[in-house]
Amino acid sequence: MEYLPVEVIGNILSRLGAARDVVIASATCRKWREACRNHLHTLSFNSNDWPVYRELTTSRLEILITQTIFQTTGLQCLSIFMDDVDEFSAAPVIAWLMYTRETLRHLLYNVRTTPNVNILEKCGRQKLELLVLAHNSITGVEPSYQKFPCLKSLSLSYVSISALDLSLLLSACPKIESLSLVNPEIAMSDAQATMELTSPTLKSIYVELISLDKFILEADSLESLHLKDSTLELFELIGKGSLKHLKIDDVSVIHLDIGESTEHLEVVDVSNFTIMWPKFYQMISKSSKLRRLRLWGVVFDDEDEIVDLETIAICFPQLSRLSLSYDLRDGLLHYGLQGMSDLENVVVLELGWTVISELFTPWVAGMLERCPNLKKLVIHGIVSEAKSHEECRVLANFTSSMVRLMRRYMHVDVQFEYE
Repeated sequence: MEYLPVEVIGNILSRLGAARDVVIASATCRKWREACRNHLHTLSFNSNDWPVYRELTTSRLEILITQTIFQTTGLQCLSIFMDDVDEFSAAPVIAWLMYTRETLRHLLYNVRTTPNVNILEKCGRQKLELLVLAHNSITGVEPSYQKFPCLKSLSLSYVSISALDLSLLLSACPKIESLSLVNPEIAMSDAQATMELTSPTLKSIYVELISLDKFILEADSLESLHLKDSTLELFELIGKGSLKHLKIDDVSVIHLDIGESTEHLEVVDVSNFTIMWPKFYQMISKSSKLRRLRLWGVVFDDEDEIVDLETIAICFPQLSRLSLSYDLRDGLLHYGLQGMSDLENVVVLELGWTVISELFTPWVAGMLERCPNLKKLVIHGIVSEAKSHEECRVLANFTSSMVRLMRRYMHVDVQFEYE
């Protein structure tokens, strides 16, 4: 080990990440202390990594972090996540940021302070490429002053910010590619909760736990859109049709518009969502490059609506993975087997139920017949703990039927996943 260059030792220490491990390892000898001081580029303080952090007084914890950071000279990635820890004083936090900001590329920051520290003011106009903020507030964004010329990824979780400031912040990041918003506290300037965001470089957006009347996103380069656990009256995407991945999970939205240019879509994943199939199908019908389609726990706005396999087979010829589940409580099968076209490229098929029914086995059999090149079948089911006699009988019949059915498809790998 004594022959290792200090730069290599610095890389080894940086891979440890956790501050406690770095300090212990750097105590090995003078050479390792030098590597820690001059060549350490990653340092992490996380209260989940070491329970002792929660046992220290706030002032002692501030001193410990300060001493550790000030023993380095070129940090590029700094992570400070202190959950369940009392609020820090603003002064030491400002000192940490001012000391490291000229070399930082990644900053992950979840520290409650009194008073609040303006992260944008301390880290703007620097080389920051990734910024993750949690449990903080952002006010009075000045794009001309608080500019982030190198920032590519921005994540805001449980952050208080106005719709205007969020829009200005996005405009202050001319190279941003990824945006994540988790349960933001959005302050509105009028009675209607409306947010409009514009970015010509944004490629990916993840939105979770947000409630708005209108959410309008203008992003010509957007490739990935993921909406989760949110309530929106209107969501509109304005762009040039670069979207490749669309995921909607447990979202209530009255009007959804992702534009008409969807020919580049490769993945559509919709779950726990009330859907008007004709309108949704119209949006994605031109997606001839679609490789994965998932409709899971989908409730149809029209109870008599049918999604026929013929339509899926013809419109999405490159489909390689298909996932469908249905709820038979209304006595209807929403995914019909009409038509003769096969799903030639489907190699993975996922099928599931909410309530087991005698109709499930023949439906599975029909699906298998339409997938001649299938390699893997995954059956998902929900089985209640207090099963009735009828449920037990149906489940037993289903199991027996599946055993007989799969004897005809010995080349297919079958998995069962029950909840």
